[in-house]
Amino acid sequence: QVHLVESGGDSVQAGGSLRLSCVASGYIITNICMRWFRQAPGKEREEVATIRIGGIRSYADSVKGRFTIFKDNAKNTLYLQMNSLKPEDTAMYYCAADSATYANCVDLDIWGQGTQVTVST
Repeated sequence: QVHLVESGGDSVQAGGSLRLSCVASGYIITNICMRWFRQAPGKEREEVATIRIGGIRSYADSVKGRFTIFKDNAKNTLYLQMNSLKPEDTAMYYCAADSATYANCVDLDIWGQGTQVTVST
């Protein structure tokens, strides 16, 4: 079976850093498009960062310059490095993948269960 499992969420003060991990099992993520989302209570789900085929990355304007998405193919793991955290970054964070090799996040058909990030003032 194919699974994504997130971890690394925590409660931190504004200005702090966290690194979220998303471990994939059941398939290899090397040539897979993957994305981080977040959803805060009462708000719509928001795309945070995407890493496409060839390592091309994109970010939501709200996190540019603060967050970095990257993969460790040897560990089959996707990461989200989050620096200079703000209270508005508080949300449940999810990773998702398009399991079709060389597709570019056309169909995000695999999702993790989420990890909670809480940023206090």
